[in-house]
Amino acid sequence: MATAKDLVQSADWKTEKHVPVIEAADTTKKGEALDVKVTVGKEISHPNTTEHYIAWISVYFLADGEKFSYQIARTEFASHGASAQGANTSGIYTQPSVNLTIKTEKSGSLTAISYCNIHGLWESTKKVTVE
Repeated sequence: MATAKDLVQSADWKTEKHVPVIEAADTTKKGEALDVKVTVGKEISHPNTTEHYIAWISVYFLADGEKFSYQIARTEFASHGASAQGANTSGIYTQPSVNLTIKTEKSGSLTAISYCNIHGLWESTKKVTVE
């Protein structure tokens, strides 16, 4: 029987358009603002059409030595070109990208998970060290 961890895929974002790319400094100071950007399709664009799109991105932080992560953001993308005239006719398409700022007093790992309506769940992780 498959568990949740069996459903999440990962790969090199430079060759796979579904992988969320986490951009943030490798180090930060305790309690200072850390800017984080997560993008799907950074190197190879994701189609983001009515038929094939990224529905959401969630971002988590797992502090070193802790068992459970904290969900720090979730963004849903609702515009994929659909309109009353039919698929891919509105001219409005959401690009799956999210900017957020966090503060942490502990080192740990950021994890981003994205969901493609056809290809399922994808993840990536980035280590952040607090000085």
